[in-house]
Amino acid sequence: LIEHLDELRKRIINCLLAVLISSGISYIKVKDILHFLIKPLKHAVFISPMEVFGVYIKVALCCGMVLASPIILFQIWQFVIVALTKSEKKYVALMLPPSLLFFLMGGAFAYFVIIPISIKFLLSFSTEYLTPMISINSYISFIGILILATGMVFELPIVILFLNAIGIVSPKALRRNYKFVIVFIFIIAAVITPSPDIFTQILVGAPMLLLYEISIWLCHISNSLRKK
Repeated sequence: LIEHLDELRKRIINCLLAVLISSGISYIKVKDILHFLIKPLKHAVFISPMEVFGVYIKVALCCGMVLASPIILFQIWQFVIVALTKSEKKYVALMLPPSLLFFLMGGAFAYFVIIPISIKFLLSFSTEYLTPMISINSYISFIGILILATGMVFELPIVILFLNAIGIVSPKALRRNYKFVIVFIFIIAAVITPSPDIFTQILVGAPMLLLYEISIWLCHISNSLRKK
């Protein structure tokens, strides 16, 4: 137990160092990163002297975690590898890189598609007597939640493929429950997108349906390879 705790401490320290170094590198370019993030909103305001500095730190830390994610995953892998069987090591090693890729794809989809549409809808409530003045801290928190939620949604193929590998689901069962999945997906799309119009929900739900279909085909391919 002491050896495992010492190993865990070492891995956590390595992860923290990786995040700190990556965050420091990100802070050098934090103004350019923030300018890129504000593009869908065009401009924002700050309402306290320390707000912008706090946002700089928040953005640098988030970017640092993204940049350090390969190192963090490697440290986690090194810690758990001793407890895995040969086949489990193979599954985890195969699924880690795609999971990171799918998460980044989800974040990109949120930034380039969901966020501009959401901002446009939410700012449409402004009137002659209601002028939008979005604080930079509120905006960064808002898009951060959307990017994180969409990135996790895009992990759907990896989750389904893993459940299929351990025998919990099968391609036939996934096909059989398609109508329930469609309803569930559009409920999630309605929760993720603040805009109530059907076009926005279809815009978010359609990629999720595509990911579900991709998951079924990946399960077919995986089962065929295992049989061979």
